[in-house]
Amino acid sequence: MLPKPIRVLLVDDSPLALAVLRQMLATSPDLEVVGTATGGLEALGLIPALQPTVICADYHMGGMNGLEFTRQVMARFPRPILVVSSAVGATDTDRVFALLEAGAVDVFPKPRGGRDADAQSAERFIKKVKIVAGVWVRGRLPREALSPTLSSTPPSLPPIPATRAMQIVVMGASTGGPQALQTILSQLPRRFPLPILCVQHISSGFLPGLVNWLGAHFAGKVEIARMGELPAPGHVYFPPENSHLVIDRAGRLQASSEPPYEGHRPSVNVTFLSAAAHYGDTAIGVLLTGMGRDGGEGMAALAQAGAWTIAQDEASCVIFGMPGDAVQRGAARAVLPLNEIAGALIAAANLAPRALGEKNPYGKQ
Repeated sequence: MLPKPIRVLLVDDSPLALAVLRQMLATSPDLEVVGTATGGLEALGLIPALQPTVICADYHMGGMNGLEFTRQVMARFPRPILVVSSAVGATDTDRVFALLEAGAVDVFPKPRGGRDADAQSAERFIKKVKIVAGVWVRGRLPREALSPTLSSTPPSLPPIPATRAMQIVVMGASTGGPQALQTILSQLPRRFPLPILCVQHISSGFLPGLVNWLGAHFAGKVEIARMGELPAPGHVYFPPENSHLVIDRAGRLQASSEPPYEGHRPSVNVTFLSAAAHYGDTAIGVLLTGMGRDGGEGMAALAQAGAWTIAQDEASCVIFGMPGDAVQRGAARAVLPLNEIAGALIAAANLAPRALGEKNPYGKQ
């Protein structure tokens, strides 16, 4: 029996835009447009009967904009939403991250241009819809996994390597990563005693907005790494756009322009491998939601060096690809729900030089 096509609901107050998007999706036999709506209220009324797998919605719509529509869908009929709009470009980062925070899986610029541009846009659009639909197949994020409150129950952890004090946290993520990073960073206490290096696959132009958005949810400082900088406790560092983030022999951060590693620059693998070589068993590696396998090789190197490694569990992932690869390799010492990862980092930070100056919610000071 052939697999059923992915059911798509299109929501846009422009009849022309609806026609263009429908025409694009019609070129893929794996996709079926089961309905269209010219506004959020109309779309909400259609969802129970149409049962779409994925919803593609504009941002600017009369009566109910895309942000409020996303909130309503996630509250009443949770399913993946792809926001397709001219209002979600690299200069609209506040709006983009507000949509992601509300529950949208991803954003896509509304296709426009000549015939060749339309063909290229159609190919990218179809690929994006299929990715988002795959999120639904995997299972939507549980609401409790996105809670901004630290879990009151200490995570069940294997013994933490205690040969030396922990010195650094390295984290990697892709699809669904911004929301996951926000959840973790918002739960870390003031003056967290370790530096954190983050690699997030993100479209060009969106990194400054991501840094600003995460900075509003973290008590420490979130920034783009500067070459030659020593990582400081309570700081979160991202690589500059289109650069790998590595640690040199002196322990300083460097932005590398080496070729993409298995298609990625920045690459989670490159940063994890660098951390394994420099920090060994004093590093903590965290691999979060994302499509593909980036990070699995690097996490295996961290584990082999004696580092403490955490993979996000499948139930709380948007896509389990990256952490799943690490689990399959046997590289994860712990596999935890998203809402327990911050607590695990706090527990591990007890082995760091004390800099918190406040009570640890898991008891050890």
